[in-house]
Order: sequence, then C-alpha cells, then structure tokens
Amino acid sequence: MKISPLPLCTVMLASAFATSAASAAAPADAFMAALASHCGQAFAGRVVANVPASTTPDPFEGKALVMHVRGCDAPTQELRVPFHVGADHSRTWVLRRSQDNLQLKHDHRHEDGRPDAVTMYGGHSLRPGTAVRQEFPVDAESVAMFKREGLAGSVSNTWAMEVEPGQRFIYELARPDGRLFRVEFDLSKPLPELPPAPWGDDKTEKDA
Repeated sequence: MKISPLPLCTVMLASAFATSAASAAAPADAFMAALASHCGQAFAGRVVANVPASTTPDPFEGKALVMHVRGCDAPTQELRVPFHVGADHSRTWVLRRSQDNLQLKHDHRHEDGRPDAVTMYGGHSLRPGTAVRQEFPVDAESVAMFKREGLAGSVSNTWAMEVEPGQRFIYELARPDGRLFRVEFDLSKPLPELPPAPWGDDKTEKDA
C-alpha cells in the first residue's frame, strides 16, 4: 500500500513548533552559560533595595556579602552558588536546568551541616525569560512549607536573578505587597581570596 506523504502544511507546522520550542529554551541555556562563565570565582555584593524597612535587626546590615560560583560539576544542568553573609555560611542558591525551564532552590543548613527547617524552597521559571534575567514564582511545595512554618508572608514570593558577565549579578526577592529585596554583586572584580565552603559541604574549591 502506498503511503501518502504528509501535507506540506503539517510539515511546516511541525517545523515551526520545533523552532519555537528551541527558541524558548535558549534563554535559560544562555543564562546558565553566563553564570557558569564565572565558575570558581567569588564576588563582593551590597544591598541595593530592602523595602519596607524591617522592624527587627537586619541580618545583612554591616555584614560582608559574598557570592561564590562553585558547584560547577555539570554547569549546563546545575550550578550551586553559596551566598555568604559575614560569618554565616548557611545559604546556597541551587539552579537546575530541566527540560522546560529553570528551577531555583535555596539550600539552608546549620553549622553542623544539618538542613534547616526551612530549606530547599523556591520555584520554577514559568516564562522563557532572557539570557540576562530569570524569574521564579514560588512553587506549591514551598508554599506548603512556609505555611507549616508560620511564614505566611512568603507564600507569594517571586525570586529573580540577573547576570551580565563581567559586570554584575543580582539576586532579588519581590512580593505583591511591595516587599523588595535586591543584592548586587560586582562581577568585574573577582575576590583574591575565596570564602570557605558553605555549611554542609566539606569539599574544597579544588574538589568542587
């Protein structure tokens, strides 16, 4: 039996869909590559937005802020970026590439390496974003954890990251109620000395 070829319109539609899918995926790959270009380097940062003002002591005020791009075993698939606040080495940003998007998680540890009660929260990028900026609305798993831990204000979080290689990196937290927190790191000036490993990770930078 002779099989008729696919109609030209069907072939064109399939080709257009594949091109569109590849185009949508490209910004996430470009973003990961831009951040990975700084693997093995650490940078100083400063808080550029923190509103509204906190009524409790600010854990970031007066502290040296340092990001370290160190978890680069598979840089196209996962990057681990510890965020050091003075002598507090409890925070690590974990970026993972999935089939459709990027995932951001916050790995929080105690000094002995035990996971904090509030850890591995974050979200997935729901839009393609750009090579410079990616946004991560809070996911359902994180919402459930925030509610369980009495952190009702965090259930509407959206995190964002921006990277311009050799220029700056920005970490951002925003909420619909007007909450905005942004830290900017100067990527033009790598620090001459690397910070220690984050809590819970005993590997040296040479091993990481």
